[in-house]
Amino acid sequence: MNTALPGPGAPRRRVVITGLGVVTSIGIGVDAFAAGLKEGRSGVKPITAFDTEGFAHANACEVTDFDPAQWLHRVDPEELGRASQFSVAAARMALADAGLADEDVRALRSLVSVGTTDGESRDLDHLVAVGLDGGPEEYAPAVARRIPAGRLSSGIVRDLALEDVEAVTIPTACAAGNYAVGYGYDALRSGDVDIALCGGADALCRKTFTGFYRLGTIAPDVCQPFDRDRQGILTGEGAGILVMESLDSALARGARIYAEVLGYGLACDAHHAVAPDRDSIARTIEIAHRNAGVTADQIDFVSAHGTGTKANDITEAGAIRKVFGEDAMPRTISIKSMIGHSMGAASAVAAAACAIALTEGFIPPTINHHVTDPECGVDCVPNEAREADLEIVQNNALAFGGNNAVLILGKYRSAA
Repeated sequence: MNTALPGPGAPRRRVVITGLGVVTSIGIGVDAFAAGLKEGRSGVKPITAFDTEGFAHANACEVTDFDPAQWLHRVDPEELGRASQFSVAAARMALADAGLADEDVRALRSLVSVGTTDGESRDLDHLVAVGLDGGPEEYAPAVARRIPAGRLSSGIVRDLALEDVEAVTIPTACAAGNYAVGYGYDALRSGDVDIALCGGADALCRKTFTGFYRLGTIAPDVCQPFDRDRQGILTGEGAGILVMESLDSALARGARIYAEVLGYGLACDAHHAVAPDRDSIARTIEIAHRNAGVTADQIDFVSAHGTGTKANDITEAGAIRKVFGEDAMPRTISIKSMIGHSMGAASAVAAAACAIALTEGFIPPTINHHVTDPECGVDCVPNEAREADLEIVQNNALAFGGNNAVLILGKYRSAA
């Protein structure tokens, strides 16, 4: 796709978010999710997705009330893995929320852009277990066919029967949701597509839980970002898909506008496989501000990556402090305290939370908070949502290998 920006003198197309679809452990659908954010609801529960025998602790933020048959209209749910089912369901929710029918989108040049960390690793876990127990002849062909990560985006295309479409799956781990939204923003602003369905999806899997457990970063009970006594992450699952279109398109059809996408910044420092780098994060934030045409003092709150690990929270807070200054730190929250770390879905779901916050005038809380770590030193809006008149918000996403992505959203204001 040619995503070159309009040439000198050409007007830049403004890009807005007009529909939200979310599958999370605190609510499925935009209304339930928004209510969960305002209430500071916790999605923590014991894991049921796989056998946890041998683990000293095994809590996660699992989605337990999801029925794919409710959402998949043209594709048999058995043809898709759980992450792809989440992705399709969130896309359908987002279109309905935007007031669009399948045929409306089918007539447009469209983009489907979905980020992920694990793809369908849950099915891969299953095949590995079957292979160990009985050999490859025991593999179920239907499960094997579900594994390619491209199903997360192509599943949406198939279920909506889209035709003039580009479908991409972006594998930049825990920053993939913001990457996918940025990809859609560029495509819309350049006029390459008329509508974009962008976000991320991942399903709880044994592989990822075990990896974080062996790293010593799984919290025994709850996730406590920025708290003095935090003990690590809780893995989660779900999906967030945003319907994005040009402002002209949204106004022409009288659509509700949640937020305007002002810009984003990407950077890959490749500094370390798992350790975040403060200066690289700060540079990514500065790139995002510059591309969005905003200054640090205009940011009303930061939706942090905020995993609840010792290293991430101190490093991320330090990067924010470097950009904003010691005396001008914005309120910095983490919804992972409520929904856990949903990997490739994390920043997409957080982007949806930011859009809801801009529309409804509140800052989601960081729950499970007792005493702020002085090395972080942020106002994390502890435990209770806070009413606020918001104009511009920042959504951070940081991934292993130094893949960082920062998204800037603003309240829609007409040019008049």
